[in-house]
Amino acid sequence: MKRVMTIGGSDCSGGAGIQADIKTFAARGVYGTSVLTAITAQNSYGVHEVHEVPVEVVDAQIAAIMNDNGLAVDYAKTGMLYSAAMIEVVAKALKRYKIPFVLDPVMMAGSGGILLEENALSLLIEQLLPLCTVVTPNAPEARFISGVEIRTKEDAKEAALKIHKLGAAAVIIKGGHIKSEISAGKATDLIYNGEFVEISSPIIKTERIVHGAGCSFSAALAAELAKGNPLRDAAASAKKFVYDAIMDGTEVSTMIVVDQVQRLRKDADRYWTLGNVKEAVRMLTKIDGFETIIPEVGTNIGMAIAGATSEKEVAAVNGRIVPTREGVTAGCVDFGVSSHVARLILAMMEQDKERRSAINVKYSPEIVEACKLLGMSIASFERDKEPADVKTMNWGVRAASGEFVPDVIFDLGARGKEPMVRIFGNTAVEVAGKVKRIVECLEQR
Repeated sequence: MKRVMTIGGSDCSGGAGIQADIKTFAARGVYGTSVLTAITAQNSYGVHEVHEVPVEVVDAQIAAIMNDNGLAVDYAKTGMLYSAAMIEVVAKALKRYKIPFVLDPVMMAGSGGILLEENALSLLIEQLLPLCTVVTPNAPEARFISGVEIRTKEDAKEAALKIHKLGAAAVIIKGGHIKSEISAGKATDLIYNGEFVEISSPIIKTERIVHGAGCSFSAALAAELAKGNPLRDAAASAKKFVYDAIMDGTEVSTMIVVDQVQRLRKDADRYWTLGNVKEAVRMLTKIDGFETIIPEVGTNIGMAIAGATSEKEVAAVNGRIVPTREGVTAGCVDFGVSSHVARLILAMMEQDKERRSAINVKYSPEIVEACKLLGMSIASFERDKEPADVKTMNWGVRAASGEFVPDVIFDLGARGKEPMVRIFGNTAVEVAGKVKRIVECLEQR
């Protein structure tokens, strides 16, 4: 595993700085080490206090990492350096240990507050810029470094050329503040390392401050470069990573704090959800008498990932679960294979986000009565009252979930529509367990 070092300040709100960097390193599959340069007291209302770590302690942190063969890093990134003295110490250490690094010229916090002293900028340009592999300013930072007012993409190109001439091997001017691009509904990052390359993404429209995006981008870029990826590919990967992290971000006070690990959680949840449905199907096929409650159209069971919003995020049986001469059989379990059960589950999640699973079984008064005896809450809807311009499951679940969120929803069918009972639960295994109890209850009557 590649090792990457962040050299920067601490953000006590957890959204930016070394906190964001370490989370990003973990999400991008590299081992992260950290060198703390400053402690900040900040929140969504701004930076209230800055306490710089003594420069000799910063130098000692870098030495401790680089003098340990098990920790010595392949790449680094710098963030908040704050003072001229700090920049000088960090520049000497990076040069001494010949560490390739991404320079993130942090000057202001997203929520407001100075993170670089005014007299330190010239030293950053003189000592760090010529050493870095790539520098990643946003438009305001690029203006301070280059002296070019950046309103358009052409202005950004002019600024990139000037920064390159100052010694940076490569320049990425992030496009989130370029007015002409924002007006066009996109954020275009401009890369220059002898030739220009543009990487665009849609603008994320929000009235809130986005916190931690710049730190996460430079950290992700450093991680991808450490893996040996070319600059363009690394930048594209880092940009997509940050876009997703903002889209999945957490609303905290007046901020959207980027969530670097949300995608990892989603992937883990997809894996777990798929396994849960497979186990539920196995349970169902082993229930003696289960075939007696399978409707003519067959049955299906599904489960959505947490926070699902589309049918592609619901795992179910491809085809149906049906009785055969050899017993109850089922197709493979996968995501996005059953629109019917997916719409049913998504409609229920609008009422209760934890109710992520459902199954359909045939209707009979005895089945409904068994559900009542087992303590399940029951509701129904009438298909004859279904509006012409709606999907049955979306409307039916909403119609049946008026005063409470039921465990069971049934309807008596309509012309060409088989009566049906739907059983809900938090997981597919839980739903399969309910079905088992229903079948056992029916057999005892």
